[in-house]
Amino acid sequence: MLAACLGSLPWTLTRVDGVPRYNAGDTAAGRLPPRWITPTADQARRAELTGLGGTWLGTDALGRSLAVRMLLGGTISLAVGLAAAALAVVIGTLVGVTAGYLGGRTDALLMRLVDVLFGLPYVLVVVLFAVAGDALVAEYASRERARAVWVREHARDGLDPETLHAPALAALPPRPIGEGTRTALDLGVMLLAIGGTGWLSMARVIRGEVLSLKNHPFIEAARSIGVPPGRLLARHLLPNLAGTIVVYATLTVPQAMLQEAFLSFLGIGVKPPLPSWGRLAAEGLGEINPYQSNWWLLAAPCAALAVTLLALNLVGEGLREHLDPRSRRS
Repeated sequence: MLAACLGSLPWTLTRVDGVPRYNAGDTAAGRLPPRWITPTADQARRAELTGLGGTWLGTDALGRSLAVRMLLGGTISLAVGLAAAALAVVIGTLVGVTAGYLGGRTDALLMRLVDVLFGLPYVLVVVLFAVAGDALVAEYASRERARAVWVREHARDGLDPETLHAPALAALPPRPIGEGTRTALDLGVMLLAIGGTGWLSMARVIRGEVLSLKNHPFIEAARSIGVPPGRLLARHLLPNLAGTIVVYATLTVPQAMLQEAFLSFLGIGVKPPLPSWGRLAAEGLGEINPYQSNWWLLAAPCAALAVTLLALNLVGEGLREHLDPRSRRS
């Protein structure tokens, strides 16, 4: 799946699926079924009138190829999952190594913080984080709160607040944000929301491994000859933690992808015009109706997401059995 999505990226970014039907106002060619499904009489008539047939996975309401959008959406979903998982692994490793190596009050404080965060509803925290980030980005662009403060400050001089809105808008105009910048900000907020809350299990596991490694003779020998703490961490502790970090990083990627799909399905993750598997599933859900169910628009992205999550979990389990001596079969 990774090779298919990334390998086809140069093609999907420049792909023009025939005539831009939705730009021309021709909605009759939308929602054509896949080629391997026998079309209804109405769909066959519309395809004959427009001269455009369906693609291998059909087309959506705007006549866009679902296969192209799934490949591009898979690239975005995988990229978001990998980036968010990398952020979670970095934070979890830093917190776990710091707590396990320093011990004492630092260990107690960090672990109590992890316990408190574990007690909060994980999905609710991610959603609140994403909504708060979107609100901050919107406020940065509109500057409505700054203008309200400006109006209140000048109203103290006895001026009528109703007459100050136009001067406030002139003094603090909205900040222009391009579409690419806004998309990058939205993706960055989502990465922080997912990665900033997915490091808790990683921190606990790494802390336990560090506490175990601290009691080994080679660590005590390194301390006895005066090895600095930084060199001790870089040359002795981290290499012995590499297997655990790789395994849990692999298992964190599907979790991050699932969170991204959930947020995009709710409409607070990846936003149009960018596709993702969660976004495509949300769009396909509206195509399920008793009159004419275009089920492939929902089934295709859900199947791709399920297969990818299963594959990533199998890779993580395989790495765990290979790198962890305690889990190897005798």
